Amino acid sequence: MHKDVKSILIEEAAIEEKCAELGSIITKHYSDSEKPLVLVALLKGSVPFLARLIKYIDLDIEYDFMDVSSYEGTNSTRDIKILKDLDRSIKDVNILLVEDIVDTGHTIEAIINLLNNKGAAEVKVVSLLDKPSRREANVKADFVGFEIPNEFVIGFGLDFNEKYRQLPYIGILKDEIYQ
Repeated sequence: MHKDVKSILIEEAAIEEKCAELGSIITKHYSDSEKPLVLVALLKGSVPFLARLIKYIDLDIEYDFMDVSSYEGTNSTRDIKILKDLDRSIKDVNILLVEDIVDTGHTIEAIINLLNNKGAAEVKVVSLLDKPSRREANVKADFVGFEIPNEFVIGFGLDFNEKYRQLPYIGILKDEIYQ
C-alpha cells in the first residue's frame, strides 16, 4: 500500500470483477441497437476504467476522448471547460459516457447536455464510482460499479494534483496530504 493511502477501499480484483459485470450488462443493453455505440471517456481519470471495461463489451464499439476541467485541488469550480472535444461527429449514435467518479454531478450534467446538443441518439453514463452523498446536480449514472462514502479517493485513474493515478486499487488518501 502506498505511504499516502489511509486504507484501500476497493481492491484491484474487485475492480476487475466489476468491469466484467458492467461489460456484460452494457453488452446486453446495446445488443439490439442498430445505431453505432461510441464510448466517450473523460480524460484523464477514466482511462484505466475504459481500458479494463472494453475487454468485456462484446459488441463492435468505437471510443473517443474528451478532456474537461472543473476542479481546482479538491473543489469543484462548477465552471466546466472543454480542453479537448471529440474527434468525430456523434449525430445519431449511441454515446456511453465513461467516467471514473460521479461526485457533485456538475461535470457529467454539462457533458450530457453538450452531447445531446451535438445530436447523439442516446447518452448513457457508466461510472466506476458513485458518490451520491455529494450530489448537487440532478444526474445519475445509468451503470455504476461501486457506490462509495464521502471520502477523498485516489488510484485507478483518480488523482490528487496529478499523483496516484497509477495505483491499481481505489484508496482513501490520508487527510494530511490534501488538507
